[in-house]
Amino acid sequence: MLIFERTESVCPVCLKKLSAYLAEKPKGIFLQKTCQVHGRYSTWVWEGDRTSYLAWETGNKKKDSIPGGRAPEKGCPYDCGLCTEHVREGCCVLLEVTHRCNLHCPVCFASAGERVEADPTQEKLGQLMDLLMERGGPFNLQLSGGEPTVRDDLPEILALAKSKGFHYFQLNTNGIRLAEEKGYAEKLKMAGLSSVFLQFDTLSDKVNRVLRGRPLLMKKLAAIRACERAGLGVVLVPVIVPGLNDNEIGDLLRFAQKSMPTVRGVHFQPISYFGRCLPPEDRRITIPFMLRAIQKQSHGRMKASDFKGGGAENPYCSFKASYLVKADGKLQLLKAENGCCCGTTSQKSRESVARQWTGAGKNKAEPGTMDALIQDTLNHTLAISGMLFQDCYNLDLNRLKRCYILEADERYGMVPFCAYNLTDSGGESLYR
Repeated sequence: MLIFERTESVCPVCLKKLSAYLAEKPKGIFLQKTCQVHGRYSTWVWEGDRTSYLAWETGNKKKDSIPGGRAPEKGCPYDCGLCTEHVREGCCVLLEVTHRCNLHCPVCFASAGERVEADPTQEKLGQLMDLLMERGGPFNLQLSGGEPTVRDDLPEILALAKSKGFHYFQLNTNGIRLAEEKGYAEKLKMAGLSSVFLQFDTLSDKVNRVLRGRPLLMKKLAAIRACERAGLGVVLVPVIVPGLNDNEIGDLLRFAQKSMPTVRGVHFQPISYFGRCLPPEDRRITIPFMLRAIQKQSHGRMKASDFKGGGAENPYCSFKASYLVKADGKLQLLKAENGCCCGTTSQKSRESVARQWTGAGKNKAEPGTMDALIQDTLNHTLAISGMLFQDCYNLDLNRLKRCYILEADERYGMVPFCAYNLTDSGGESLYR
C-alpha cells in the first residue's frame, strides 16, 4: 500500500470528522480512514494506478471569491452555507419546491415522501431566490423536490424566478405528469422552463420495478414526446447500479442519439449510498468503470480517452464529452470548451449548461450564415456526462470544497449537494 495524498472525511456511523488518505493498492485507489469508536473503513474510489488517477486531475484550482461567505465555526462539512473555506461560488442550485412525491423510489437520495410538511409558499421561495441573487446569482436554477410537478403552481414559480432575474430553469422530474397531462409541457415552456432533467434509468420495466417500484417505461417515452411537442430540451438521467443496469449504458446512449434533437444529452449518476439508498457500500462504480463501459458498449464509437474530468468542479466528481452527430450517424468528438459542464469557472459552466441543455432551436437565420451554422451544430450535439456523488463512505473534503452544485435552504443558505444529502450508515441526515 502506497499513501500519496492526505485529506479529511467522516465516520460512516457517527459522521465525526476524520483524517483520511488516498492509498494505492493492487485493485486501485482507496480512501482510508479510522474512527476510534467505529473502526476502520476502506472505500474504492478509482480503478487503476496512482499515475492514471493523478493524470485525471484537470481544471481550475484558483479559489473563487464567495459572495456572502461566512467564516466557518464547526468547519467543513458541518456548517456550509457557503463558508469562506469553499472554493467555488456555484453553477447549478437546486430549489426544492416540495417534499411530496408521486413515487416512492427505493433509491431516493432525498427520502422524498417521508416528511409530512407543507410545501414552501411562493413567498418563502421568493425569499430564497433573493438570497441566491445576493450570493452570486443568477445561478442555473433546478426546480426539484420531491417531485416538483405535484405542485400546481410551477408556472407561477417560474414567473417569480424570472422576475427575480434568473434566466435558465431546469425541471428535475420523473416525467409522470408530463406524460399524463395534455398541454402541461407547453404550459411550463410558456412560463419559461428551459429543459427537463428526466429520471431515465433503463429501457426495461424489470429494472424500473427494482429502482422505482413500478413499470414506467411507457410514461418516460410519453414524457419525451410531450417535451418534443413543447420544444423543451431533455437530458436523460440514469442512476447506474452495479449488476442491475450497468449493462444498459450503450443502449441508453443509442436511444439518446435516436431521440435527438429533443434529447440533448445523457447525464449518468452512478449510485451513491445516502437517503433511502443504503445497500452494501462495497458495490461501487468508479469513473474508469464508466468510461470502459461506454467504450465497450458503444462498440468503440465513444472512447474512454474522449472524456475529461470537470473543469470548475473537482475532476474526480465528474466526466464529460460532447459529440457532433453527423447525417450518417457517425460521431465527431468536439473540443472540451464546446461540451457540457466544461467551463473552468462557475460562470462559464452556467453558460455551457444552459447552451447545451436548452431545447433545440429553429433556424431563423439565412441558410449558410454563421448564426444558422451555430444553431445547427447545437441541434446535432449530444453531451455525455456523469456525476459521482459522495456519501458517508467516500466523502473527501478536498472534493467537497470544489462543489458547485448547491442546495438552497432557508436555514443554512447554499449547501453543497453532497453535504446537504449526506446521511450516516443508518440513513440519518446531517442537514435535511
